[in-house]
Amino acid sequence: MNIAIIPARGGSKRIPRKNIKEFCGKPMIAYAIKAAKDSGLFHHIIVSTDDEEIAKVARDFGAETPFIRPAELANDYVATVPVVAHAIQTCKNFGWHFDITCCIYPCAPFLMIEDLKNSFEYLKNNNNADYCFPVTEFPSVVQRGFKLLNNGKVESLYPEFELNRTQDIESTYYDAGQFYWGKNEAWLTNLKIHSNAFGYKIPNWRVVDIDSSNDWRRAEILAYNFKDFK
Repeated sequence: MNIAIIPARGGSKRIPRKNIKEFCGKPMIAYAIKAAKDSGLFHHIIVSTDDEEIAKVARDFGAETPFIRPAELANDYVATVPVVAHAIQTCKNFGWHFDITCCIYPCAPFLMIEDLKNSFEYLKNNNNADYCFPVTEFPSVVQRGFKLLNNGKVESLYPEFELNRTQDIESTYYDAGQFYWGKNEAWLTNLKIHSNAFGYKIPNWRVVDIDSSNDWRRAEILAYNFKDFK
């Protein structure tokens, strides 16, 4: 069986309480829980949190909160892998048997069920990587990027590409920040995700990494125009 872990700590700084802040009529975390439930892929959908209010909202929308995340795993500096590893080990201590775990971020309102399903199949049927996560193409050619200096001048990050046509430069991708499928052994041994993974391509028009008020506003505009958004 598979389980989903949704890491949702209470101390978000840039957007206070963003994991349960209302987004288009529902708490933000509700969309991640619904996508996990509707996918039919998971025997358990767990929210790992240090915050009782978040835990209650999670339960109200159908997730489980069988443990409280320890404080040392709920600060600003803890990475994703140790949080998921703690959740996996705790669930194994309950006697649960499962081999693959999906970490779903709580602020991913445009997560698509077919992406969860297709990327799971991709990982399950390949033995050459331990994780699979969605990646999307940068909206502009990063090799033509600049630094803005203190005096206002620009300086090329990659001067060797300054005269290249953008259509002649190789596409580059970034982490869509929605979810990570991973084999339990990888999570539990603290194996780095990005250097041990398959990338599953999704279009960048439906990717918003919600870290600031500007990101939140862009997500609201996208939701208004997104025909598959519920």
